[in-house]
Amino acid sequence: MSSADKLIINAAITGMVPSKAENPHVPISPEEIAADARRCVDAGASIVHLHARDEVGRATWRADIYREVLRQVRVACPEVILCVSTSGRNFKRFEERSAVLEIESPRPEMASLTLGSMNFARVESVNAPSMIQALAERMKERGIVPELEVFELGMAEYTGYLIKHGILRGPFYANILLGNLGTLSATRENLAMVVRALPAGCVWAGAGIGRYQELVNRMAVEMGGHVRVGLEDNLWMDERRTPASNAGLIERVVQFAREAGRQVATPAEARLMIGLNRIACTELPRNKLIASGAPISSR
Repeated sequence: MSSADKLIINAAITGMVPSKAENPHVPISPEEIAADARRCVDAGASIVHLHARDEVGRATWRADIYREVLRQVRVACPEVILCVSTSGRNFKRFEERSAVLEIESPRPEMASLTLGSMNFARVESVNAPSMIQALAERMKERGIVPELEVFELGMAEYTGYLIKHGILRGPFYANILLGNLGTLSATRENLAMVVRALPAGCVWAGAGIGRYQELVNRMAVEMGGHVRVGLEDNLWMDERRTPASNAGLIERVVQFAREAGRQVATPAEARLMIGLNRIACTELPRNKLIASGAPISSR
């Protein structure tokens, strides 16, 4: 099997909303997040999609806490791809949403970029065009690959505008999130429609919200895509509301892959498939390159 056929598993392990009162397996502290990330990688994940929580468990944008999360995850999982969130669900100012992008050691390799405004079941997520473009530009300056978050067909089509105007450039990776109340429902037709609207060469993963997680994960595996899975999107293993663990959810996806005749990608293979290894040194500001001693292209 070629590496292109292998399955990338992106583990969304904490999120902004889930609590231990709902599911005791939700990792909150940096120590818990790092330990759970290790379990996820051992189960088959090659990307960890990370959110930070403050001292009382609330979602936070604070760079000091994010830095500690990233540090501990990197120590626990030297090989895993580090992806962070710039969500506007709770935080509205650019300075808040972009603070995590400024972390140097370890630097995030990917960061979420939601491509439009939308409603969740109880709250809105506002992503003005100016905010989307400012975050995308900052990611480009920092050499961070956007993890494109797509809840609607129009969000996928908006990538064309961003690419045309040089705001987005490859490599492209997208999570297609279906089943949220207020956005696209979880059907094979909707998944295929969004995939067709993504930019050429985009690596895409299917994610299902709540009870639709298993369905969308299975559809994505069968359609040749990849998977986002984890407690951020779904707290339960079954309709009886048996509390899930992140590793347990990943193990279920690995079984789907076996049934479909696909192997699971390692973090190193996922980097090659996404194109993280091709990020040019010119993505970083020239003064950063000189300070680091990195070679500067003459092209």
